[in-house]
This record gives sequence, structure tokens and C-alpha cells, in this order.
Amino acid sequence: MLPDFSSTATLDVLSTFLFLFAVIHTFLVRWFQRLAKKFPHGSVGGNLFHLLGEVEVVFGLWAGLFVLFSWGLKGGDETIAYLEDRNFTEPAFVFVIMTICSTQPVLSAARQLISGLSRGIPVPPGIAFTFTALFVGPLLGSFITEPAAMTVTALLLLENVYSKHISLKLKYAVLGALFVNISIGGVLTPYAAPPVLMVATDWGWDTSFMMKTFGWRAILATFVIAAGTVWAFRNELKNVKPVFGVKEEQQADRTEMKIPAWVKLVHIGFLVAIVLMSHHLVIFGALFLFFLGLVSVTREYQREIKLREGLLVAFFLGGLVVLGGPQRWWLEPLLSALNETSLYFGVTALTAITDNAALTYLGAQVPTLSDGSKIALVAGAVSGGGLTVIANAPNPAGYGILNRSFGDEGISPGKLFLAASLPTLVVIIAFWVL
Repeated sequence: MLPDFSSTATLDVLSTFLFLFAVIHTFLVRWFQRLAKKFPHGSVGGNLFHLLGEVEVVFGLWAGLFVLFSWGLKGGDETIAYLEDRNFTEPAFVFVIMTICSTQPVLSAARQLISGLSRGIPVPPGIAFTFTALFVGPLLGSFITEPAAMTVTALLLLENVYSKHISLKLKYAVLGALFVNISIGGVLTPYAAPPVLMVATDWGWDTSFMMKTFGWRAILATFVIAAGTVWAFRNELKNVKPVFGVKEEQQADRTEMKIPAWVKLVHIGFLVAIVLMSHHLVIFGALFLFFLGLVSVTREYQREIKLREGLLVAFFLGGLVVLGGPQRWWLEPLLSALNETSLYFGVTALTAITDNAALTYLGAQVPTLSDGSKIALVAGAVSGGGLTVIANAPNPAGYGILNRSFGDEGISPGKLFLAASLPTLVVIIAFWVL
């Protein structure tokens, strides 16, 4: 007797295999990039393997294959119903936030904040700026959301650190510290970090609870990670000259100094309004359209608006949404069977191969979780959020911004994992040992 290939269980298992293949694919992107170079420039083969070597498109491609299988096995009506039942608000929000935060007025305001704070630190400008960016930038995620903090901090690091002549080892060290700190930097409030956002309302977690349970630990860990990173590379960073450390008459681009305060304030106002409406796609989508009009009106104070990077990241996250939904069949029983300690370390490890917001979302569907298990679940989800590109929703944004700084082959997933391992250990001590 032939198996029933149209059953939901069969499709769930198939989705898990496709999810696994997508995870493996993320570790093979450098191989595809090398393979693309063996074909003539602009040829079909070269373009195909170059596409397969873009980590931002990985989950979107495998999610598309899943949709095709679902259409063939379950039919068009059920497949469309499944897709319409998925929540694509987060990918859309990340796209909007990335676009807004990449505009020159917003970057100028963030640069003034971080550079102003770093000037007060009595060490060479390169060390001071890198420390402030890795410490203050991620903590801003608790107020402007983690995707916004990742975008702003990564762009500032690109401009002031990665654009300089620094070693590959330093590039990975800063990248690992950035990803880990962004993952925990949004837990001071209940609305900014995606894995917290998924459960805060259902579990009644407010800002007071977040600060008492997670916030002080996040501040301590981000400080230690940022300080440890710049201390380890102090001899190299002291030779880095950030933009703010160059005299005005030596700056080639004076756009920064020409932006009126009202332009910055209006841009930040749109950013705040969209953050407040982050759960309502229709509203923040409409606000974004008005924002694009503002960019057109103030074009003399703008650089080219960055849409491609945001669209690629949204495609990546959209693929995670499509492929992540059917993983409940194995994740939920696993989460329910673990005690608090096992749950914390298990989720920290699982986060490396699946989006941490998906893990906490599934945990919220388990009615038998104790209060201690709920804390362990969220703590584990944010602790492992810097280990891979797919571990935390803002990571693809940072990847997309900084990837070209790592040469033709881009960021190595294995080297990123190693670079983030020591900062992750610091987080584990802060979140579980202390």
C-alpha cells in the first residue's frame, strides 16, 4: 500500500528536510561563490552559482521549493491558505526599518550620539569609537528595535572601522561581538527583541520585569564583550581613524554637516512612529510610503536610498517564516520534555540552526511551561542569537551591510560561529550563571 503523500504529517517531515538543506546551504555559500568564478562573467552558469552563493536568498529559495511541493501534494487551495496564515509582518518591518535607518539624516543623528559619547573616553579614537559602537549601539535596540540598531551600528562600523585597513581577524572579532550584543541588547524592554516580542504579551512581561530579569544582565554582558574585543585588538584599533576624528577641512564629504536639525528630527519621528506601529503592517506600510515622499522632498540631504539590501533581508526572513511554521511537530515535544537548565542550553544550541523568535513563539504555544522554563526559553534564545546568520532576525541585515568588507567570498559561516563563541560564553555566564 502506497503512503499518503498528501497528508499534513508527510509535508511537515518534508519541510524539516528542506529546512535542514537550507541550513546546510548557508554553510556552502562560499563554495558556490568560488564555483561561480569558474564560469565566464555574466554567463547563465556564473549568475546561477552567484545567486546560490548569496546567503540572503537561501531560505527564500528553499521556501519556494517547499511551496511547489505543497502545491503538488496538497493542492493550490491549501497551499495558499497556509501562506495566508503565515505572519509576514516581521520581514516587512525589517525591510522598512533597514531602509529608514540607512538614510543619511538618521545615520547622522546616530553618528553624533555614538561619536559624542566616544569622545569622552580617554583612549585613542579608534578604540573609543569601536567600544561605544559595540556597547551603546546594541543597547539602542531596546528602544528603536534590534533591526534598527543592527542597521545603524553596522553602517557606522562599515564607515569608521571596516573601511579602514584592518586585519581579517579583527573584522570577524567585531562581527561576532556585534551579532551577540545585538541579540541581547533588545531585552531591556518587551517590544524590541523579536524572541521577546513573540511572548511578552501572552506571558504578561512588562518593562519592569524585563529590566529586573534580563536587562541588567544584558548591560553587563554587552559591556564586557565590547571592552574585551577592543582590549584584545587595542594595538590595531589605535591606528584606526574614525570619520569624526578627522578635521572638518580634511573631510571629502561635507553632507553630514549640512543636514538641518529639523530634517533629522522628522526622520527620527517617522522611525519612532513606525516602531510604535511595528505590529500593524497596514499602518507602518502607509507611514513608509509617506516617508519615501519625505526622502524625495529632502533629496539634497540624502544619499541613494538603500532598498536592495532591505529587500534581500526581507526575502531571507520571509523564507524562514514559510519554512519555520511546519517545524512545530518536533520542536514542541522537545521543548516540553526539558528541565530549565537543559531547556536553556538546548535552546541556545537550537538557536544556531533556526530563528530564535520561532523558538520562543513555539514555546508560547506550550501551556505547561513553568515560569522558570519561560525565562530559560527566552534567555537561551537570545544567548545563542549571534552564532549564525539565521539565529536572530537582525543578523541578515548586518550580514548584508558588512559582507563585502570580507573580500570576494564574503563572510564565512564557520568563522562567524568561532568569532561569536567567546562572546556567547560571556552571555551564558551573565544570563545563567550569575
